[in-house]
Amino acid sequence: MPKKISEIAVHTITNKPWSTEQCIKEYSDAGIGGITFWRYSFEGRDPKNVGRQARESGLEVVSVARGGFFTGQTQGERQNSIDDNKRAIDESHEVGSPSLVLVCGSTPGQGLRESRQQIQEGIGQCLDHAADAGVILAIEPLHPLYAADRSAVNSMEQANQICENLNNHPSIGIAVDVYHTWWDEHLKNQIERSARNGNLTAFHVCDWLSPMQDTLNDRGLMGEGCIDVNEISEWIDSTGFGGFHEVEIFSNRWWDSDQSEYLKKIVNYFEKN
Repeated sequence: MPKKISEIAVHTITNKPWSTEQCIKEYSDAGIGGITFWRYSFEGRDPKNVGRQARESGLEVVSVARGGFFTGQTQGERQNSIDDNKRAIDESHEVGSPSLVLVCGSTPGQGLRESRQQIQEGIGQCLDHAADAGVILAIEPLHPLYAADRSAVNSMEQANQICENLNNHPSIGIAVDVYHTWWDEHLKNQIERSARNGNLTAFHVCDWLSPMQDTLNDRGLMGEGCIDVNEISEWIDSTGFGGFHEVEIFSNRWWDSDQSEYLKKIVNYFEKN
């Protein structure tokens, strides 16, 4: 676990009610070290200016979320996705982010193997653009409950295999999110495999509530649910991973709460652990 609050980052979607500018200010004032911008954070703004504002406030721009959604039943759909990912890569470069997180996509009614092949091909077609921009494309495996329509990449093993199939290109990596991977009995070994290949790019934390009210927007604050966040954090840190521990929480309940008090609870979790 991070020893200092400056070693954690927060995704802007965690405090969705706040504007981009307020997220920058509040995270900086709390002593948080990094920020991951969701692409909506750039609406009506120049990403270059957003990145400058963050750095002037003492925040490191950790990543941009999100690209991906490479699957589709027609070549036109898949090409549109590739074009949008190249725009996302450009935004990542402009804001000064070293990585772009990929939610890879899945097409209902299409076989998962076909979707995974389309994902690999789509990422492959973006690698040169990413390399030119100095941006790593970080595959984020999603929990199997999202396999039908959000991502056909549902385990660290599948993400590692795609990276290896693409020859562990320097511009490809993996984002490990405890929400999506905590269930996997092979998680520790697959984290180590990713690190050996040089692909361990990002680490996201939150918690899994039981019962859950909404499979997308009812994530818990760390310590509220059933994920052993500390143990998985130890697995990550033991590989020599030197990146931020990123807080990414989708929660209608927390979004409806006082955001300043919510941020204090986030900070308090790391101070206690």
